[in-house]
Amino acid sequence: MANIKFSEVERTFRQGGQAFVALQGVNLEVADREFVAIVGPSGCGKTTCMRMAAGLEHPTGGTVKVDGVEVTRPGPDRAVVFQQFALFPWKTVWDNIEFGLRSLSVRSDERKKRVKQYIELMGLNGYEKAFPHQLSGGMQQRVAIARAYALDPKVLLMDEPFGALDAQTRVVMQEELVRLARKFPRTVLFITHAVEEAVYLADRVVVMSSRPGTIREIVDVKTVREAENWDALTSIEDVMDQASFVHMRTHIWKLLREQQSSDVH
Repeated sequence: MANIKFSEVERTFRQGGQAFVALQGVNLEVADREFVAIVGPSGCGKTTCMRMAAGLEHPTGGTVKVDGVEVTRPGPDRAVVFQQFALFPWKTVWDNIEFGLRSLSVRSDERKKRVKQYIELMGLNGYEKAFPHQLSGGMQQRVAIARAYALDPKVLLMDEPFGALDAQTRVVMQEELVRLARKFPRTVLFITHAVEEAVYLADRVVVMSSRPGTIREIVDVKTVREAENWDALTSIEDVMDQASFVHMRTHIWKLLREQQSSDVH
């Protein structure tokens, strides 16, 4: 099992001698092998949630647990994919993907097997010896995702991983992630500003309020996706044309717009 559980989580920051509450009373459980996306206004604490699950930040109230164990630091059971790729510029594609495996002292033959597997899965054949600056943004993010999956983590934490990509590349990467997530399911917490992306990728979409961030609503996508067999459709455009997809996307947008309007007034 690899569930993530937020229990009455609060996070307060101090800046210039003043304190402000970023998150308040967050209760959320991401089940084993469930893909959950979080959307919400800027500054609502989406990324803070991800960073606490990663052990990069700590709650000032409540607890964050993975497999029932409170998170106090980063660990090999959790892999993180950031928006800005975070590749080593002086290392090749192969060496970037292999880096975490070396850190974990994985045997040489096993490292080679895993790196080769994910290079093939992510369409990186022929780029093994290339350096990050020789790759497009989309290719760099493929390397980052391959590196995360190669670690065989229980939990995958993704902080707007496609936010820096152009629209066309972003769609391709969304389709690639769906394919990978179906073939090698992991417990995924995915942070995004893009409502369509959240509905397309996730089993559930968590809609947060503006600061202090609280959970406003959780939208169940998986039940609809399975009932209407979205996975049988050939492209992301076909999925987005479904009336059920449009309904959920519109509902989430309305929640966000209502929040924005209340903030203005």
